[in-house]
Amino acid sequence: MLTLAVSRLDDPRIAAYRDVREADLRAHEGLFITEGRLNVERLITASRFRTRSVFVTETGLAGIRPALERLDEATPVYVGSQGLLNEVVGYRMHRGCLAAGERGPEPRLADLMGGDGAGRRTLLVLEDVCNAENTGALFRNALAFGVDGVVLTRRSVDPLYRRSIRVSMGASLRVPFARAEDARGALDALRGAGFVNVALTPDGGAEPLGRVDATPERLALWVGSEGEGLSQQALSGAARRVSIPMAAGVDSLNVATAAGIALHHFRAAAADDGRIAFP
Repeated sequence: MLTLAVSRLDDPRIAAYRDVREADLRAHEGLFITEGRLNVERLITASRFRTRSVFVTETGLAGIRPALERLDEATPVYVGSQGLLNEVVGYRMHRGCLAAGERGPEPRLADLMGGDGAGRRTLLVLEDVCNAENTGALFRNALAFGVDGVVLTRRSVDPLYRRSIRVSMGASLRVPFARAEDARGALDALRGAGFVNVALTPDGGAEPLGRVDATPERLALWVGSEGEGLSQQALSGAARRVSIPMAAGVDSLNVATAAGIALHHFRAAAADDGRIAFP
């Protein structure tokens, strides 16, 4: 582990962390920033991404030392005071730990689909989900319920935004994701690879989720943005439309909550079929 002391706000070695509120705009540099000990540990120990560097306080260094010791000797760990870290990031930060990760090439949609089109597989498709917190929560659900990958249309928010990573509890660092140009292209590609496209919608005319007693071998569960929901193109192109029955006077759920309920239902149905283990 290569630890290097930093003491100046203008030290060029920590430029990637400066004004971290704007760091979400650093995608063009091939970097992303993650914060908090848990997420930095998961970046280092459980993700496909390479850690470019780490910036910690002395307390943060002690708290995640076992993970930091897994870094190669060429990866710098910059250590500074809490006051300096606050100045660098532009606000008072209580977590005392940041890391810069390298994005690298994104997986292709074909990679997520499993290539040969055989075998059980579940994908979660996010159509134009533009809220970073919802995206983070959706990735957290995806990890919890064994989703093999997440497909995002081009207008969906970056799952490597700091807030997305933070809300996901590091799940967006662990669950593979790929981009699709639009709903039509994703529908066609998934259908061609043997997936059953299932649209989750609050529409009262949709099939109630509780009546769906079997899980397709290859399932693509579609969810849309908060407010607008799925596009008409996605709804009309899906093989099935399902809804979650709710109490009178309630017309919708948060998208991450709805996806969590649906993913649990389909996973439990697959367990009943004996295709997966589900304690």
